[in-house]
Amino acid sequence: MNLRLLTSLALCSLLLVLQASAQSKSLYQYHDLSSFYYKNQKDSLKKAWTCPVVFREKETQKKYKELWDDRSQFLTSSISDNSYIHDQVVYNYVQGIVSQLVNANAGAIPAQPFLLIDRSSSVNAYAVGNNIIAVNLGLIVYAHTREEIAFAIAHELAHNILNHVDNIIRQRAEWLTSQAYKDSLNAVLDSKYGRLSRLKKVYETYSFSRSRHQRYRESEADSLALVLLKRCNVSFDASLFLHLDSSDMQFKQPLKQPLKNYFTAYNVAFDESWTQRRSRGLSTKAYNFKDTTSIEDSLKTHPDCEQRYEATRAQTMPNGNFTPVDPAVRMLANKMMLWNLYNNENYTYVLYRIMLEKDKGNTDPWYDIMFSNVISSLQYSDRELHRFTAIGVVQKEYISRNFYELQNMLEQMPRESLEQYAKTMQEHTSWATAGPDEQTLKAFLHTLALGTDRSEDAKKEAARTLISANKSSIYCELAASFDK
Repeated sequence: MNLRLLTSLALCSLLLVLQASAQSKSLYQYHDLSSFYYKNQKDSLKKAWTCPVVFREKETQKKYKELWDDRSQFLTSSISDNSYIHDQVVYNYVQGIVSQLVNANAGAIPAQPFLLIDRSSSVNAYAVGNNIIAVNLGLIVYAHTREEIAFAIAHELAHNILNHVDNIIRQRAEWLTSQAYKDSLNAVLDSKYGRLSRLKKVYETYSFSRSRHQRYRESEADSLALVLLKRCNVSFDASLFLHLDSSDMQFKQPLKQPLKNYFTAYNVAFDESWTQRRSRGLSTKAYNFKDTTSIEDSLKTHPDCEQRYEATRAQTMPNGNFTPVDPAVRMLANKMMLWNLYNNENYTYVLYRIMLEKDKGNTDPWYDIMFSNVISSLQYSDRELHRFTAIGVVQKEYISRNFYELQNMLEQMPRESLEQYAKTMQEHTSWATAGPDEQTLKAFLHTLALGTDRSEDAKKEAARTLISANKSSIYCELAASFDK
């Protein structure tokens, strides 16, 4: 046997070992969820984040404290609800960007911010005030470059530096306790007709004023963010705003193949009639899909993206140094985001994202395993008579024809066909690459979706088996909801 052949065989063996290792390794540890990891910080926040006295009027100060406490409650509740994750790989990557910004701007940011990684798929980052910021997994997955993430973080740091969050709370307390607001409400209550329309005008006046101030705050935060970036030599390209402008349109992206192909690849039957919306009896109704890329900015995560692009494009560095987001970080962030969507029963979103991954040529068996998990969970939802809720129907204005077909299919396919899907997917070859924790998850889902014993005791016993066998696995999160 020659040296070249021996080398080739050795490389093949190494790749198989690495693939098996990657499959058996959990995305993160169960105790990395925020209710465990940030328990002490949550308790400290409750004690330390006390409302200051800023108004002489007792009524306004009382309303201010209510709004202040609502913000504190939002943060502590989000921690308790495991909205955040402290995975070392993704967290360290984002923290590296934060530290770079902080170290170069010590005068503006004297202390390291409290960074949280939000598991949301929304392409966003947000400031909470009190030197706390959060970066969504959705932004990490969606961003083209490290510099795009850096700008989003700098923008949120700017909100905190400029006290925008605190100012919003203060302004809202003033408005809700103002005489003008009270007179407007009293006028509505005293009127005999058109109360609803008049009430809407009261809130529209406030919303317009708030929107005007918000646009100014966004512009102010953009300007300061550019200063923060410049001080640490991070390049900027204003076209990131145009990229953000389409972030809410991800599910408008069509699939590269007919929907049928993604299912028949798993050797399951597919009936085209399932994808067509039934209106009466056996008749079907076809919808025309129109372009919605011009949806108002007010409906998007960041308002006025095109205006922000025009306002900052002179600051673009044509010869700047732009670094693609680390592929390993993006992969982990994407998987963690998908798991969170799945755990929150957003099954249609998960399947569609998996199909988009396959369109990119992604052959990672983990996505096939998640495909199987979704089908098993949907079958369980059908058993429990809440399949429609688990599908999570989205208005056709915000999705592609393929997405619309998918949610129609999941809703309308016969129960017998769905059950057969679950049985077939549990035997798919992708499970051969699964680690012990995933195999235990498979057994747990089999009990829920296909088990003959449908009692609550059987579900609890299966959940306890999963948890006891893999106490550190992320899959304990799903089982824990059944073991209560």
